[in-house]
Amino acid sequence: MYNFNAGPTVLPAQVLEQASQAIINYNNTGLSILEIGHRTPLFQDIMQEARTLVKELMQLDADHEVLFLHGGASTQFFQVPINLLNAKDTAAYVDTGIWGSKAIAEAKLYGRVKVVASSKDKQYSYIPKQFSIPSNTSFLHITTNNTVEGTQWHYLPTDKNTLWVADMSSDIVSRQLNFNQFDCIYAAAQKNIGAAGVTMVVVNKNILGNTSRPIPSLLDYRKHIAADSVLSTPPVFAVYTCLLNLRWLKAQGGIAAIEKINNQKATLLYNTLDALPLFKTIVNKEDRSIMNVCFFIENSIIEKQFLDICTQENIVGIKGHRTVGGFRVSLYNAVPLSAVEVFTEMMKRFAHTYA
Repeated sequence: MYNFNAGPTVLPAQVLEQASQAIINYNNTGLSILEIGHRTPLFQDIMQEARTLVKELMQLDADHEVLFLHGGASTQFFQVPINLLNAKDTAAYVDTGIWGSKAIAEAKLYGRVKVVASSKDKQYSYIPKQFSIPSNTSFLHITTNNTVEGTQWHYLPTDKNTLWVADMSSDIVSRQLNFNQFDCIYAAAQKNIGAAGVTMVVVNKNILGNTSRPIPSLLDYRKHIAADSVLSTPPVFAVYTCLLNLRWLKAQGGIAAIEKINNQKATLLYNTLDALPLFKTIVNKEDRSIMNVCFFIENSIIEKQFLDICTQENIVGIKGHRTVGGFRVSLYNAVPLSAVEVFTEMMKRFAHTYA
């Protein structure tokens, strides 16, 4: 199978093998990974190694803490403002797609929100480049990669007069960035980090504790930091799968090495798209996502035929998000270049029949 699902998505074969074995017998303990206590040394070692690997791969400084928390990234849409936004203050958001707009709606429950830029006017087909951030802003929130629309921030804002918050769910650890410039990063695991069921948060501990509102314990980053991400029972198996995936990423050569492969995959697919008039895309070329390639065929009958051919050739997960239609091919870290080669060759054969 050639799996291009947008998430949950493909995992490296060795990660699946190791995780499968751990379900039967974790590290020859005679216990399944599903059975071990979250406060036992067995799991404490898993959590500690996973957090340490994140810090190493992302080259985080001592001020940044790594948490593995319940809930998807959507939970962070409200957990971020609960921790960082006073009721009388303003948060700045850039609206570049469906997930950014959902984050904006949640933040409005906890304080004032100013949308400083939006690409909604052109169906979210570009990343806004010019915008200003009000001086009284508590933080600026961006979504670094837009899975539904197929856009990505390739040039990050330079204004550091406020805190930076980023939803990196679909491009975390896929490319080199100065992660320390962000004060809070969150990412659902099921795209580049591991399996569904856990969300990773990287937060600068020095920015916390400045809001006046009472925060429920399970939503307070400070309490999760103090408890080493085991404030309550964590999703043990999902965290373990993250650990295996992080080990795999390090063995590949880390983020720098995987970025080169990701760029190869994206370049091959975009070059194929541009060479075949049958396939269309509305995304600005300079803002094209390296992770999620979105396109369509103008004729709905031919679109269905293309999907049917993909199914016959064991190519799965390319149907576009229900809100936009078309196709979406996700090129996350674990997607091999060989899978993209198979897909692009199939695209050429299919397009040739309509030339």
